[in-house]
Amino acid sequence: MTDNIADKSLLPAGIRDVLPPDATFEAEAVGRLIDRFALHGYERVKPPLLEFEETLLAGNGAALGDQTFRLMDPESRRMMALRPDMTLQVARIAATRLGRRARPLRLCYSGQVLRVKGTQLRPERQFGQVGAELIGAASAAADVEVILMGIEALIDAGVQRLGVDIGMPTLVPALLAERKIAPVSLDRLRLALDRKDAAAVAELGPSLGAGPGGNLGETLSRMLVSAGPAANALVALADLDLPPAAAAARADLIDVVGRVADGLAVLDAGHVTLTVDPVENRGFGYHTGVGFTFFAGGVRGELGSGGRYRTGGNPMNGLANGEPATGLTLFTDTLLAALPRPDRGRRVYVPLGVSAAVARRLRGEGWATVAALGADADPVAAARAMGCGHIWDTGKSAPVEISRSP
Repeated sequence: MTDNIADKSLLPAGIRDVLPPDATFEAEAVGRLIDRFALHGYERVKPPLLEFEETLLAGNGAALGDQTFRLMDPESRRMMALRPDMTLQVARIAATRLGRRARPLRLCYSGQVLRVKGTQLRPERQFGQVGAELIGAASAAADVEVILMGIEALIDAGVQRLGVDIGMPTLVPALLAERKIAPVSLDRLRLALDRKDAAAVAELGPSLGAGPGGNLGETLSRMLVSAGPAANALVALADLDLPPAAAAARADLIDVVGRVADGLAVLDAGHVTLTVDPVENRGFGYHTGVGFTFFAGGVRGELGSGGRYRTGGNPMNGLANGEPATGLTLFTDTLLAALPRPDRGRRVYVPLGVSAAVARRLRGEGWATVAALGADADPVAAARAMGCGHIWDTGKSAPVEISRSP
């Protein structure tokens, strides 16, 4: 049988190697994000790569059951699961290992996750997550802190043309809660709202019945077309006649968006676009309040998302029903596409014969030194081959910039 090296290097679909300089680029970006979270008082935790299935997929984790790889633990003979998301693990840590710590609890994390299937926007099945969770606070102030911290961290990382879309996943369910709508019509309605299909929503109107302020289909159509720039969207939403539960959800949304807009002014983040989508629900299945998504102009897919939810319970610390929490998760693969490529100009080639003291001094000044391991017939060509933008010139006793191409 032929030993085909190329075949052995193939990886499963959605799994890839990260090569130089991208691996360094990713690590540095993750480090900047975690550092920014730490400046806001968030302490880092490091959950394990896999856990027992019944623990990882309990409560909110059930929503990711079909995206989870499983394997048998040869020691305990119990099923284990590889994490498809890290938020679930942080919530477990907060409820158990840190269950007696003072609230609110601020935690952050980074690591790789693995999912059974990719999506059209994110075909990768293994990718990195960086996130933060504010646990034990049920207030608009908590939601605003997390959203503004995410904006600040992304700007600090170098993201340009940042967009933040804020919604209230509980708003439409609250509007429909007291309606007796046929299951077929309800399924069609949810699909139409997900697709932002105003014509389909209007067509369904007669089958949805009347509600406060008129036809329910008309109310939903007006909510659908109100999505867009925050200032205009809030005016349109405020004009709607809604039942009490939906009106309360709308009031919470308006409160959070207003505070975030004020916070952007303090951050001097005038280039950040703030939008509102009152009917968005995809990806917010277990959220109990405001939800948000980060985007960057010209970048396919979302940089990250988050929102309000309840953690899993722990009867041992009096939190049997879980705790209110707000969190955000950023996706490193999409994030890197939104960042300017790093400048490798601080990489200097050190020819044979240059003293170790010189190389050490250069590293102390922030240079990355690449030492020759033998005499080079053409040191400049060797420097280019090693990806160096500079070479140490003994005659000038300094790094000298070289052309990137011959």
